[in-house]
Amino acid sequence: MRTDLFDFTLPEDRIALRPAAPRGSARLLVVRAGEAGGFEDRTIGDLPALLRAGDVLVVNDTKVIPASLKGRRIGRGDEPAIAATLTKRLDGSRWRALVRPAKRLAVGDIVRFGSEGRVCFLAQLDATVETKGEGGEVTLGFSFHGPVLDQALAERGDMPLPPYIAGRRAVDEQDRTDYQTMFAREEGSVAAPTAGLHFTEAAVAALRARGIDLKHVTLHVGPGTFLPVKGNDTSDHRMQPESGSLSAETAAALNDARRAGGRIVAVGSTSLRLLETAAAEDGTLTAFSGETALFITPGYRFRAVEVILTNFHLPRSTLFMLVCAFCGVATMQRAYAHAIATGYRFYSYGDACLLFR
Repeated sequence: MRTDLFDFTLPEDRIALRPAAPRGSARLLVVRAGEAGGFEDRTIGDLPALLRAGDVLVVNDTKVIPASLKGRRIGRGDEPAIAATLTKRLDGSRWRALVRPAKRLAVGDIVRFGSEGRVCFLAQLDATVETKGEGGEVTLGFSFHGPVLDQALAERGDMPLPPYIAGRRAVDEQDRTDYQTMFAREEGSVAAPTAGLHFTEAAVAALRARGIDLKHVTLHVGPGTFLPVKGNDTSDHRMQPESGSLSAETAAALNDARRAGGRIVAVGSTSLRLLETAAAEDGTLTAFSGETALFITPGYRFRAVEVILTNFHLPRSTLFMLVCAFCGVATMQRAYAHAIATGYRFYSYGDACLLFR
């Protein structure tokens, strides 16, 4: 399909720079595919009433690492500033990363990551550029290993906020809480599964009181998730693989819920993509552990997920294409136009929509 079908214009003041406070007070746009008329303007607090007993919410329990590092090249000539975003752990001391400006680094260079303004257990953290690829991708071999490296990264790193936020304000300590869901327990993401940011203990209790269960899956979100599709046709785009897992126990529970008439409600596009990857043609779920590069565009036949809770996404992004596949391009273009006109807050720290397939 042509990528310009997934374009829209968003006023800059609709981009949320901070989450709704308190957490759980965000607005919620309800979209029922195939139904004529308008949309329902609700709040996240209405979620239990919008679902029914027997439904199961599936949340992503990945944990965002403080993957954004600032340092400088040392050891030859001047010492240019280097920014690095860790994207994938390779072993106990090596990470794949995106760096800028990449042209200032060569294989064998050492980057020293600083700790300005922070109390750090280790005086310095050095990394050697072991390989250099395209688009600013490098392999960094750090001078520390295992838990000591993890501590050093936690002390020096910032949360890797998307550029539409980080380009307009400084990342701060509040983001370490704001950009992490209450379900986070499996470290490995460089972006938050943002639909999960809306949940609180009270919200989970209200869902359970209505007979709605919650189950966990893991999908570690990579840097390619939010990138726009640059080609003129969706067929030219390739998703970056992301690793995740679905346990046999959770798969069995979800299958049982569906057989009993319940619906699977994916909390976020990451949960949905993991579930659809693990689903057979008839929608039966089995245990999964590995990588997925599933790219969902209109025409995709959904197998397992019937409802999705998700934030508002960037134009021409794979995520907007996914929701258009779920509810239809025309429906989602109208929904987004309604959201823009009525003041919904967009993107990672913004409001949410509840989509019925």
